[in-house]
Amino acid sequence: MSRTRRYLTAGGTFACALTTGFIMQSVADSQETPQPASATMPQMTVAAMGPSVPPVAPDVAPVEEVSEPLLELSDVTLTSALPDPPAAVPQPTPLPQRPLDGAAFVNASFEQTPVIDLPAEQTPPGFDCELTLIATPVAAAMVDLALDAPCLPNESFTLHHKGMMFTAVTDAAGAWMMKVPALAEKALFIAAFGNGEGALANADVTSMSYYDRVVVQWSGHSGLQIHAREYGASYGDDGHVWADAARDMSVAAAGEGGFITRLGTGDAAAGRMAEVYTFPTAIAVRQGEVALSVEAEVTAETCGRDTEAQTIMIQQGEAPMVHDIVLAMPQCDATGDFLVLKNIVNDLKIARN
Repeated sequence: MSRTRRYLTAGGTFACALTTGFIMQSVADSQETPQPASATMPQMTVAAMGPSVPPVAPDVAPVEEVSEPLLELSDVTLTSALPDPPAAVPQPTPLPQRPLDGAAFVNASFEQTPVIDLPAEQTPPGFDCELTLIATPVAAAMVDLALDAPCLPNESFTLHHKGMMFTAVTDAAGAWMMKVPALAEKALFIAAFGNGEGALANADVTSMSYYDRVVVQWSGHSGLQIHAREYGASYGDDGHVWADAARDMSVAAAGEGGFITRLGTGDAAAGRMAEVYTFPTAIAVRQGEVALSVEAEVTAETCGRDTEAQTIMIQQGEAPMVHDIVLAMPQCDATGDFLVLKNIVNDLKIARN
């Protein structure tokens, strides 16, 4: 409530109190003996306590209105029900007076900003993980294998064929190619990866019955080798066929002699390796005999240990003959020597055709 309102209220209260006092004084004068006009009215102090209703005296006759003598009031105290406000009211801290730079404000509706075309959402490229293996028969009962595994680059896998197994590795594009000797006329090849993915291919190898094949396979660093000495050749002669004098399949396709195919990756301890000796028995240009043996070199990796291996022999397309081998290798002081295992595979008898 404002100070002006409080003054008006207090004035109204004072007038009410003054009227009440006048009526009560008039009643008293009518009942008592009149006083001399010169008598002095005692001074009164009237406190404004809010509006009040003048009491009505019972059985009092109405009093005629008489002229009211002027009253002299002093020491009147005005009161109010509301408390006085504090002398000082906290005021907000005025903001610093900084001039506004009109150039810093730009009306967006007047600003001509070119709309930039957002790039269109492009379909993500497909990630084709389909594995394919293609088998194509070639000369000397060989099969040209081509594996395509685009989602498995530089990944090792195991190739399975008729009991023969060896480890290979795809290149940076997930591809692998190699010529592999067939062990059956209806040849099935399976490429199996460690994550369960794989691919297979079939090939009809019609020339399989013309060739004899001997396979020796192992895991890790075994130092195993096939040695074939054709037509009575000694070690180191032209007729001595082994890994360091392997020849190629053109010799066998011409009926002149055999060749060695080395399969697999032996870099890892668990990698599977295989060697295959192929001789054109049915189309050989000479008759005679081929002495076959499996030899194991004593190396730092094999000395003093047992070496496990397996041989597979197929003659003119017949069912394969499989033998398991366990070799007790000599101690490491024999490093560099060779163990010659005879009668592990049969020698070949070649008749004139």
